[in-house]
Amino acid sequence: MKRKRRICLALAALLCASAAARSQIMGLNPFKKPNIADIFKPVVGHGAIYETQRTDQEGALKQPLEMTVVGKESFEGREAYWLEFAQTDAKSGSLGYAKMLMTKDDFQPHRMIMQQPGQPAMELPLPAGMHERMHKPKEEALEKWRLTGSESITVPAGTFSCQHWKKDEGVGDVWTTDKVSPFGMVKYVSSGETMVLIKVITDAQDHITGPVQTFDPEEKKRQMMEKMQRQEKPQ
Repeated sequence: MKRKRRICLALAALLCASAAARSQIMGLNPFKKPNIADIFKPVVGHGAIYETQRTDQEGALKQPLEMTVVGKESFEGREAYWLEFAQTDAKSGSLGYAKMLMTKDDFQPHRMIMQQPGQPAMELPLPAGMHERMHKPKEEALEKWRLTGSESITVPAGTFSCQHWKKDEGVGDVWTTDKVSPFGMVKYVSSGETMVLIKVITDAQDHITGPVQTFDPEEKKRQMMEKMQRQEKPQ
């Protein structure tokens, strides 16, 4: 649970990285550079599967990552979408799911639910004050991306006509298209990490099923203590 919770929180931080810039939609000001945050175009039932590769001290690690749009609802009178993420654990081989409710106008996460194999669905609280703490860093990060032009990119999922975004500082390239939901990404390259589109999904279903429980940190702590005691008990 602890590891999955860190993964979900990291996804929440990643997804809200464009929130501060959603109001600066490309086209409002002809002299303002295009905004990479505008690539968020969710379509219910659509999604994508990527092959991710990260290189660290232990070598290269390849993993599939699936991102889909599995629902739409109103949140406080605004249009919101459920984004589901599926990733296979490299060590255990188990497939876990997490989904977040994102409002489209400001690209903010509001709810987060996860489910491990054979376990009930669990809703995790978003960190208090997360949006406020990340406001300025998000703006600064977005300003480092610029649109350099259009290119045709061929990946395992096919050939796409893409917009090419480059990062002003450091290594970073993203190729995007409006033919892929939810983020339009076809290929991403940075220092030590790549993501390549291997399949476009048009019939996505919600994999998180059953009643959703509220995460209780004290109960989880108690369960972990009981498990440790059983493991330490002499046979």
